[in-house]
Amino acid sequence: MASNIDPVAIPMIERNPSDLPGMDTSDLNTLTGEAVLSFHNISYRETVQSGFAFRKTTRVIERLSNVNGIMKPGLNAIVGPHDGSRSLLLDVLAARKDPRGLSGDILINGKPRPANFTCTSGYVPQNDVVMRTVTVRDNIEFSAALRLPMTMTKDEKRRRINEVLELLYLDKVANIKPRSKELRKRTSIAMELVAEHPILFLDDPTTDLDWSTTNDVISVLRRMSMRGQTIIFSINQPPFSIFRLFDSLTLVASGKVVFHGPAQEALVYFISIGYNYYSHNNSTDFFLDIINGSFSAVFHTEEDGHEADEHKELSERQNHISENLANMYAKSSLYSKMRTELDQVLEKQKEGKSSVLEEITCVTPFWHQLRWIICHSFKNIKDFTRITVIQVIIAVITAVVVGTIFLALQNDCTEVHTRTVVLLLVTGFECITSLSSRELFMIDRDRFLHEHTSGYYRVSSYFLGKLLGDLVPRRLLPSIIFIVIVFSMVGVRTDVKGFFTMIFTVMMLAFCASSLPLSLGAGEIAAAVPTQSITIYFLITMYVSGLSLHPESLKPEFTWIQYLSIPHYGFTALLHNELLGQDFCPARRTAEMHSCQNFVMCNGEEFLMMLGIDLLSWGFWKNHVALVCIMIILLSITYVQLLLLKNKRYILKYSSTSDELN
Repeated sequence: MASNIDPVAIPMIERNPSDLPGMDTSDLNTLTGEAVLSFHNISYRETVQSGFAFRKTTRVIERLSNVNGIMKPGLNAIVGPHDGSRSLLLDVLAARKDPRGLSGDILINGKPRPANFTCTSGYVPQNDVVMRTVTVRDNIEFSAALRLPMTMTKDEKRRRINEVLELLYLDKVANIKPRSKELRKRTSIAMELVAEHPILFLDDPTTDLDWSTTNDVISVLRRMSMRGQTIIFSINQPPFSIFRLFDSLTLVASGKVVFHGPAQEALVYFISIGYNYYSHNNSTDFFLDIINGSFSAVFHTEEDGHEADEHKELSERQNHISENLANMYAKSSLYSKMRTELDQVLEKQKEGKSSVLEEITCVTPFWHQLRWIICHSFKNIKDFTRITVIQVIIAVITAVVVGTIFLALQNDCTEVHTRTVVLLLVTGFECITSLSSRELFMIDRDRFLHEHTSGYYRVSSYFLGKLLGDLVPRRLLPSIIFIVIVFSMVGVRTDVKGFFTMIFTVMMLAFCASSLPLSLGAGEIAAAVPTQSITIYFLITMYVSGLSLHPESLKPEFTWIQYLSIPHYGFTALLHNELLGQDFCPARRTAEMHSCQNFVMCNGEEFLMMLGIDLLSWGFWKNHVALVCIMIILLSITYVQLLLLKNKRYILKYSSTSDELN
């Protein structure tokens, strides 16, 4: 084919050898030194279900087909159209996709990829998961504390953090919260770089960034690659000023590689197979135009004259174009040269395959992880004052309203029922306000999946740390403020033991009630179970608790609800603590007995006996035992859901990729 060629020089920036650390491949579990990643005959298949619940059809779709390549220290770019292939290839190489659909070999320095590869390599997701309520330095310190070995001293870690801050031009903004997209992106990169992993994966690091910020991010990656790090990233339509920095280029479309090799040779390759290139065109736009079929130089697709779905027709046309380009690349000298290099790597391989399904390993012990997660959560609460202040204001306003309505209760027989209503309102307040705890694990789900997969912490330390460092402070402060204000205005038992027993009971009720929305908000079912369902549960159980004040009003067939009622146990314990030992008929030993003549109860014991509440100590503590048992069951369900979420992290984290492919 004729070509109109304007020669264009694509300069190659040389790496400074003095910046490259020595190579150490003796232990793949630590991956120290330079790392060369090679992939051999990679194919990836996904099982897709469609149809209704009882008539689902299952089919297997090949997302990647016979992909080969090698990526060395430097900038290795994966470019392709919006069909999900480039992100999918990146995720497969980074061990961030379900390995059950993977076939082929992925080697690091000629050896099988280690089982803990996700812990010994860096990964920056497309959607940044940095904590925005703490500073840049706090985020990086968190990563360093949990991912660097315990053998490193604090001074060594501090020096490492300062080096990363300087390398990424973050030293002047280290004490600023990462609010902007550009700062969050650089912070995400810094959190991976501080772990000193030789391979860093980035999923579309320039997404939603302006040109200036994009150029800054790629320049930072270039500086990192000059130090001997293997940078592998997907990117969409980079300008020429960025493209010229690439060392290696992989063009992928419809799951097939149409070019893989030195970036500066890509233009020459496509010109050699007959495509016309004009110097005013952007190189990557030129490549994507070829992949998308804007050129008809290589083949021509005829219209078949039949009406068809437009999307299906475009998809088939794209597959046809990609298949032709992949076949042409497989016949090129570039492919032959690459295959020779890959064959040499395979010949040197001596060890067997290693499963990436093995448990993620962490470099720090459980207690160290727990301490840092609690401290990180405390910083989040301290800097995220808006929600905490709002919760406190709501608690104060509600307490003042309730206290004003029941101001200064008298210790006489006419107000025994009023006291029970106050305790019922306190129980209802604790149950309703517990609904906010539902978001504890929901809002951090993406961050949890990323950090756990990258080896920050175990599920157990994350779970316990979030409860102690986030849930307890958020529930403790508003609840105590509410109780102190209400009971100070209303008037309750003033002895020290009764007051603190009441505080303890309210806290047990608050934490038990919070465990219910937690159990429904941690896993995959979080979106399917609306908050209204939990609200309905509390309304029904509160209604039953209210009916228990008049036992004749509660039908026997509904009494079983009390055994499943969190408010019932809390309310009963509060009644026991408040009424036991109270004397509501101070005039019964005088001539003025008429003041109580219309009432059966003249003391708290009579009222408790009427409600069927045991007067012994066990009558009080058995409610706490029930609350503890319910809380343990619900928190166990929450923990199991986090474990299941961890096991399904490939599906959840990258579901958007599958949607894009479909």
